[in-house]
Amino acid sequence: MTNWTEYNESLRRRGDLTVWISDDALGLWSAPRRTTRGGQRTYSDLAIEICLTLSAVYKQQLRQTQGFMRSIATLLGVEIAVPDFSTLSRRGKGLTLPATRKTDRSDPVHLVVDSTGLKVFGEGEWFEQKHKTSRKRRSWRKLHLGLDLVSGEIVCSDLTKDDVGDSTALPVLLDQVDGPVSHFLAGGAYDGEQHLICLPPGSDRRLRTRFHRQ
Repeated sequence: MTNWTEYNESLRRRGDLTVWISDDALGLWSAPRRTTRGGQRTYSDLAIEICLTLSAVYKQQLRQTQGFMRSIATLLGVEIAVPDFSTLSRRGKGLTLPATRKTDRSDPVHLVVDSTGLKVFGEGEWFEQKHKTSRKRRSWRKLHLGLDLVSGEIVCSDLTKDDVGDSTALPVLLDQVDGPVSHFLAGGAYDGEQHLICLPPGSDRRLRTRFHRQ
């Protein structure tokens, strides 16, 4: 790679937290007043959706979400009441959150592929810990994942033995991609012989490419 400066900055931006609440959302934060019998709600469905969305995105429990939302309101200097965790739990059960938009499979896939080693734990691992022994041969597997950079969706995967090379596993991954591939990024281990990427039936285009280190 020759653009290390831009690459490093893109990785740093992944940890950047920028949150704002639009004026429209603030205006709809409180629930409209009911004209029928029953108690009056304090928070609108939109307010509950915002809190539950933050909970899902940052993988937080509802108590942590309450504190997180409270800190955001303080940092932004907005005067809003934050739902407590019990309210989020109760209101969330009857609330239909918008489904995540799926990528149109007619759109080209910007595919990035990488692999990671997985250590297999089992009876032998328990025996080793109990008796303070060590084995010469440990059991490993290699997980290969292919990600669409546009949608963030995992579009292909494979689990192989540790003696299977990345370039050998690549054709199996490509066969799982349900759509045309316009860009391909991978580590140096995938820089093997040339591969032919066949696009889905009905497509008269083929993408032949040499996989270079990215």
